[in-house]
Amino acid sequence: MDIAATDQLLSTTRAVRRRLDLERPVERDVILECLRLAVQAPTGGNKQAWRWLVVDDPEVRANVADIYARQTLAVIDRRYPHIKDPQTRRVYDSARYLATVLAQVPVLIVPCVQGRLDEPNATHPAAFYGSIFPAIWNLQLALRSRRMGSVLTTPFVGDDERRYTEVLRLPDTMTPVALLPVAYTIGDEFKPAKRPPVETITRWNRWTD
Repeated sequence: MDIAATDQLLSTTRAVRRRLDLERPVERDVILECLRLAVQAPTGGNKQAWRWLVVDDPEVRANVADIYARQTLAVIDRRYPHIKDPQTRRVYDSARYLATVLAQVPVLIVPCVQGRLDEPNATHPAAFYGSIFPAIWNLQLALRSRRMGSVLTTPFVGDDERRYTEVLRLPDTMTPVALLPVAYTIGDEFKPAKRPPVETITRWNRWTD
């Protein structure tokens, strides 16, 4: 195994918004290749309850984008004036951009889990989400290795969730857990993000201040 190549993949798979190529189509067979790698992720209890909805129909994308923009832009407008950190402001700026162009992104992927947390005898939330998110990360790594980018966005809430599930015709037994815009990237040079030294956020054996 090439450790250097693996480390580069892990450290440069970024949340991509501004550098999504809105003009270049994304082939279905490439998406299926990436999903085959996604489902190799470990699963809790070997249940393999994930399901994947891939949206490449322009009309469906536009309907999803309309709901997304309405909810996302409202959150950004509410929080933005209170953000002082320049890096965080840049993230919010790119999130605003994504909300305005989401309908033009070639593919949207909706990872889902069979079942609901509000049903009787529901699985514990840690186990419910514990299998789908490793699979999502596998998917994002596979996309990155094929010169594509993505960003994990959070699910809709309230009335927007109802409209969202209606647009996608999701059954009541299915829980959408994220929305990933997917496209080839403009350029392929991505850098590791600025993070605190792991020595400052790691403890050994017992917690110490």
